[in-house]
Amino acid sequence: MSEQSKTVSYGGQAVIEGVMFGGKHVNVTAVRRKNQEITFLEVPREDKPWVGKLRKIPFLRGIVSIIDASAKGTKHLNYSAESYADDEVEPEERAKQKQKEESGWSLGMIIGVAAVGVLSFLVGKLVLTLVPVFLENFIFGKMFDNYILHNLIEGGIKLLLLLVYLWGISQTPVIKRLFQYHGAEHKVISTYEAGEELTVANVQKHTRLHYRCGSSFMMLTIVLGVLIYSLVPWDNMTQRVLQRIILLPVVIAISFEFLKMTNALRDVPVLRYLGYPGLWLQLLTTKEPKDDQVEVSIASFNRMLELDAQVEKAPGAEQPLRNGVLDPLKG
Repeated sequence: MSEQSKTVSYGGQAVIEGVMFGGKHVNVTAVRRKNQEITFLEVPREDKPWVGKLRKIPFLRGIVSIIDASAKGTKHLNYSAESYADDEVEPEERAKQKQKEESGWSLGMIIGVAAVGVLSFLVGKLVLTLVPVFLENFIFGKMFDNYILHNLIEGGIKLLLLLVYLWGISQTPVIKRLFQYHGAEHKVISTYEAGEELTVANVQKHTRLHYRCGSSFMMLTIVLGVLIYSLVPWDNMTQRVLQRIILLPVVIAISFEFLKMTNALRDVPVLRYLGYPGLWLQLLTTKEPKDDQVEVSIASFNRMLELDAQVEKAPGAEQPLRNGVLDPLKG
């Protein structure tokens, strides 16, 4: 493994017909267009000083990182969705639409996209947290009084709902391809971390599962949530619901730290098994990618490395674009 691979932990996410990778100085999304051209969205990454400080504080850094990633990830997903929709429009209609569009991003658009990302994350977490509470209480509420047993059943219901949801959406063509790009993202990161050249053949040799994945984080919030909720007794449904809402940031923070720990210990023979539940969930959230999808993932990662290197050599210099746009919203 190369020295760079050891010291830098890159991450990314799948988008519609493409992959986004986050670098040290820039976030890059590569998308395969209908004409087979690969286009890029390149976003300078300039966190506010106070955000950078919070990222260094254990437990707080998890909440900050995930909300920040939700806001920024939505912008990249939006770019891929617009590219996909644009390819489905006739050339004449596309020209008319572009004439109506304003160049650049207005402040309202920037705030709107970021807000949608954060709200989507918060609403999703609340739904997955509270729906199992009401289901468990409706089915088992009057059978026994042991709140720890109620918490265990609630966790089981939450896991079942998540699995059914992921399986259901994975049956649709668009989401299946999205999960294939998710697998391509993991494969590229694993190849880079192994210090190997980023070729399609090398990338395809690696597993589509990775310890440092958001799917693993989802699994951790379920398992650790049961343990954390069991530390605080409740006597009625009102207390139970309020407890879930109040402790949700605690569950997120602890799960984030646990995810970092399992990734750090993945090469330790016995302790590596701590991350296996998350890897099992990735069997649903990732699919084996095709070679052309791996090509897009490699293109995104290489472009991110290229721009990062340019910033390192000439900080503050304007970065050249290639088949892409530089988003004014600092990513």
